[in-house]
Amino acid sequence: MGKHRAILQVAGFQNSGKTAVMEKLIKRAQRESLKTGTIKHHGHGGAPDKALMEKDSGKHLEAGSKLAGVEGGGVLQLSLGSGSWTLEELMNIYSLLDLDLILIEGYKHAPYPKAVCIRNEHDLGLLELSGIVCVIADNKEMVQTSVPVFSFHDEEHLYLDFLVKVVKKQYESESI
Repeated sequence: MGKHRAILQVAGFQNSGKTAVMEKLIKRAQRESLKTGTIKHHGHGGAPDKALMEKDSGKHLEAGSKLAGVEGGGVLQLSLGSGSWTLEELMNIYSLLDLDLILIEGYKHAPYPKAVCIRNEHDLGLLELSGIVCVIADNKEMVQTSVPVFSFHDEEHLYLDFLVKVVKKQYESESI
């Protein structure tokens, strides 16, 4: 891989608040001047909605291309087709880019530091995942763990401060 970058996952079940946490983290990383890339696992089965794909790149993929790119107006959209992609393969692609931080939404069992989103008692089994650095919960009192537990309802978003410290410590410790 190229230069070192920090990696942080946001894990949880469907509708647990992962995307909302990711959006806040991306905005915060931007304020911290961290060049950020994201990877989202589409865990609902099947390929992501084809309506999201640009028309011509979709045709390229259907014709058999493994990678289709469209650039315009300063935006590059890449579509990767042909089979399923492991997180490791995606990380290798991202390693080619000049990023300080990769945020991963999903991929619960991947070995990276992660914030876990807990909405209800059904989600408590996620506390057995490896690499948990904090929990963001609907009800902090239901979560018994040794890592910091934050509330989704915290207006000051203290979990963002904590996660930025985790990211910066990870980035700085590997950059020496």
